[in-house]
Amino acid sequence: MTSESYIFLAGASRGVGREIAKCLLKQNRQVKALLRSPDTQSELEAMGIKVVMGDALDPTATETAMVDDKSIEAVISTIGGLPKDGERSDFLGNKNLIDAAVKAKAQKFILISSIGSGESAAALSPQVMETLGPVLVEKEKAEKYLIDSGLTYTIIRPGGLKSEAATGNAILTTNFKVAGTIHRADVAQLACKCLMSPTANNQVLSAIDRNMAYTQLEYEEFYLG
Repeated sequence: MTSESYIFLAGASRGVGREIAKCLLKQNRQVKALLRSPDTQSELEAMGIKVVMGDALDPTATETAMVDDKSIEAVISTIGGLPKDGERSDFLGNKNLIDAAVKAKAQKFILISSIGSGESAAALSPQVMETLGPVLVEKEKAEKYLIDSGLTYTIIRPGGLKSEAATGNAILTTNFKVAGTIHRADVAQLACKCLMSPTANNQVLSAIDRNMAYTQLEYEEFYLG
């Protein structure tokens, strides 16, 4: 990365997005965060992050947020909505981010999705799929839109998320039948590694903690060269 490039991060206010922000700053990267609400603006700015206000559901605001005199090394999105939110950002918000990234000629797009999306629906029980189904449909649409966008991409599908310290035992795999739990901080570390890894380009990867798999299903770990 040169001093004239930065990472554009959507979802930095909480959860995996906040953990990714911390990870990027540890790597001495310049980060610009898109925020829908000013609630965490001062906190992120105190961390050294450039904040731009805008709602990913607004395509014009999203595109404007990416306008800069520096190049975008990567866009990373962790955004998603709960069913109570009405119009979810899982697809539409990510679609707007992807469209803006194409126009901004971003070098890479990392999308944090979820196990249960697409063919990885096979990893979850029918009961879980019934509960999460509407959200996972939106996430799958976002994944497909990104794959078809022409951008270099990495799609990471984490398992069940926990807000605890990183264990260092997180793994990525192309085996879409794998399911398990993973800490948000570990997902962030995997995302930051994928940012630097050419082998992660144009891959769809499931992410779990190797010690928190739901079954004893055999899988091959994906090597981030």
